[in-house]
Amino acid sequence: MSSEIHPVDQVLPTPRLLALGLQHVLVMYAGAVAVPLIIGRALKLPPEDVAFLISADLFACGIATLVQCLGFPGVGIRLPVMMGVTFASVSPMLAMAASPDIGLLGIYGSVIAAGIFAILAAPFISRLLPLFPPVVTGTIILVIGISLMRVGINWAGGGLPTLTKIVDGVPGAFPNPNYGQLQGLGIALFVLLVILGLIKWGAGFIANVAVLLGIIAGAVLAALLGIMNFDKVAKAPWAAAVLPLHFGLPKFQLIPIITMCIVMIVVMIESLGMFLALAEITGKPVDRNALTRGLRADGVGTFLGGLFNTFPYTSFSQNVGLVGVTGVRSRWVTIAGGGILLLLGLLPKMAALVEAVPLVVLGGAGLVMFGMVAATGARILTAVDFKNNRYNLFVVAISVGFGMIPLVSPNFFKNLPHDLHPLLESGILLSALVAVTLNAFFNGVGGKAAAEADAAAAAATATH
Repeated sequence: MSSEIHPVDQVLPTPRLLALGLQHVLVMYAGAVAVPLIIGRALKLPPEDVAFLISADLFACGIATLVQCLGFPGVGIRLPVMMGVTFASVSPMLAMAASPDIGLLGIYGSVIAAGIFAILAAPFISRLLPLFPPVVTGTIILVIGISLMRVGINWAGGGLPTLTKIVDGVPGAFPNPNYGQLQGLGIALFVLLVILGLIKWGAGFIANVAVLLGIIAGAVLAALLGIMNFDKVAKAPWAAAVLPLHFGLPKFQLIPIITMCIVMIVVMIESLGMFLALAEITGKPVDRNALTRGLRADGVGTFLGGLFNTFPYTSFSQNVGLVGVTGVRSRWVTIAGGGILLLLGLLPKMAALVEAVPLVVLGGAGLVMFGMVAATGARILTAVDFKNNRYNLFVVAISVGFGMIPLVSPNFFKNLPHDLHPLLESGILLSALVAVTLNAFFNGVGGKAAAEADAAAAAATATH
């Protein structure tokens, strides 16, 4: 029996851990603070309350990440995972925010209840593992990467191509005048070239932190060009306490709770894909028990999120790509990232400094990282037998097509019941459902099919 420590469990020197952890934080920061900004503005909260939501979110992000990566008895997958608020919850929470009978306290009640539901449901969701042979996992991970590319491209463009504004009391979409400006595209390209140069010619630690150094170089260039604004940094306080139930006792109402529990089912199925992707990238296989611990940590993070004035949590797919780019598989790196998030939640001035980095800077890095996720999915698919089993081609082709629907045509399902939208607006979930269904239809599940899937997964793992 080998006593060699797996790279996932290796503890790196502290300076290296901090640098690599900060790199993970920078990659997920924009996504982490987006949801509290959206919900805070929808509720028309005063600026100081929106600022508190952001601090609370960063603080809870840190706690959820530590729970997932450090692991406790029965909780935490102990892989390099960064946790953040899921965007799958945005649409239902906006609907709750618009209802005067629900409001912010009703949202928190539904989040707490959904967290408890996820903790209880985790063992049942993890039993779906036999439904995920390589042809399914490879397809899902490919779609995750492709879906994330939209995020990276919009970062490089400077935000979203259209902005929602309210004119005469009616919301409408208007072109973003700052989107796609040549200066921003040039900065994104500069960051991309710096990262690629460091990956090719950098050695050891320099290559590992290529994304961080590329972002820093891009931020310096943006500051020199006058597009990196430090006004929020100057105005932000140095320290702030994040106390649970800051806005009052949560309200527990049946319909919001049911809605948020459906969201958590979506989140957990997406998390299965993230965990399987990380297992592939890190070379550390996950079994049903490990998946249960990881999904349960999603529930614990969501429960704590509701207590600490924030929202449902999930494993951030952005950071999966970063693990692939750097080749650093240690979970202690994301543990350091979780500690940094905790600190940022308690030190608003430092959080404002990180927030000041323009999106175009992150865009150059995003193209590299998110492409790596898609490439990982493609690599898994190379081990799938397409020559002797032509059905596998149909599984991949149709599943990728369904996964693209929310990206290519966001209003495709607009005439279906609104309650189904959380299930239909996630390309990752659509791809997973279709891939699992088609694979079961063509190749079967259980018995021989399950044994072949396990053997293929074991062979893929053995190649690492």
